[in-house]
Amino acid sequence: MCSSALCLVCVSLLFGTSLSCFQCFVEVSDGLRLCWGHVLSEHDIRNIDSCFKTLDRIFNKNERVIEAARVGGGYYEQLKELLNAEILPIVEEFDEKLNQDTVYEERLQTAADNFIAAASKLPRVSGCIPPCGFQSEGAVFNCITCRFDSCEFPLDCPFKEMNVTENSRSRIWCEVPFDLPDDIEVIWSVAEEEKTRQVDQFKEVTSGVDMLYSIPSTSLQHRGTYRCEIYSGENSIVRLYYYLTVTPQVVEGHTELQEIFDLSLLPEGRLLPEPAGSPHSLLLPSPLLLTACLTALLLLLFLSLGSLYWLTKPEQTHHAEHGDEDLGF
Repeated sequence: MCSSALCLVCVSLLFGTSLSCFQCFVEVSDGLRLCWGHVLSEHDIRNIDSCFKTLDRIFNKNERVIEAARVGGGYYEQLKELLNAEILPIVEEFDEKLNQDTVYEERLQTAADNFIAAASKLPRVSGCIPPCGFQSEGAVFNCITCRFDSCEFPLDCPFKEMNVTENSRSRIWCEVPFDLPDDIEVIWSVAEEEKTRQVDQFKEVTSGVDMLYSIPSTSLQHRGTYRCEIYSGENSIVRLYYYLTVTPQVVEGHTELQEIFDLSLLPEGRLLPEPAGSPHSLLLPSPLLLTACLTALLLLLFLSLGSLYWLTKPEQTHHAEHGDEDLGF
C-alpha cells in the first residue's frame, strides 16, 4: 500500500505540473505500471524516479518526437493509437516485473523511433495563413502542452480600398485564404460615409450564407466602410473591412471627353512623346486659333504692302512732270 502511494506521489510530482508528449497519449496508470520494476544497474535497486526521467528524456525532450506529433485537427486520436501501440505491450510485459535500466533504455528508445516513423506519415497541415482570422484548420498539435496551437492572428483584417464610378455596379466578395467550417453565417454591416472599425458605427444590412454583397447602382451615398463578419456557431472567425469611394459620373465623363479631344488633335490619334527631361507634356494650339493667327498675319502683310505702294506713288508722278518740261511740252 505504501509502495503504491509512493509511486503516485512520484508521478504527481514529475508529471502533474505540466503535460508532455508521453502523458498526452499514455494514461498515468499505465505509466506507473511501466516504471514499477525499473532497476538501477549500478546499485541494483528499484528506482521509479529514474524511469520517469528516462521517459522524459526519450519522449518529452526529444525534438523528433515533438515534430512528428505536429499534425492538424482530427489526428489526435491517431497519434494516441500509434504511441499506445508501442507502449502498452511493454507495459504488459514489464508489469510487476523487475528489469534493468539498460533494458528500459533500449525498449523505450525503440518505441520512440517507431512512433516517429509512423506519426511522420500522417498528413501535415498547411499551417497558419496571415494576416487575420481564427484558423482552426491551420492549428497544429503541440505535444509539449497537449493542445493545438492557434494561429494567434487578430480577427480584424486590414482595410481594402475600393473605388467605383457613380451609377455603376459594385460587388464586394467576403473572401479569406484559409478553409472555413461548413456551418458558417455571414453578416454584412455598413458604416456610411466613414472609414472606421468602431463597432457602434456599423448597421447590419444582411445576414445568411452569401459571401457576396452587391450594389446594383452605386450612388455617392454608398461611400463608407463595409464589414463582412463570418461566424461559426456563436464564435466569430474573421472580420473583413472594405472602404468604398465613389467617383461622380460627371467628372469621369469630362475626363474621358478631354482625352478624346486631345487625341483628335494629334496625327492618327497618337500622343507625341514627351521631350526627355521636360516636366510638362507638349501642348498644341487649337485649329481655330491657328486660323485666326494666320489670317491676322496675312492682313498685316496686305496692309504693309498697300502703305508701301501709296508712299512710293507721288514720287513717281513728280519725276514724270519734270520729264515733260524737258521735252518742251
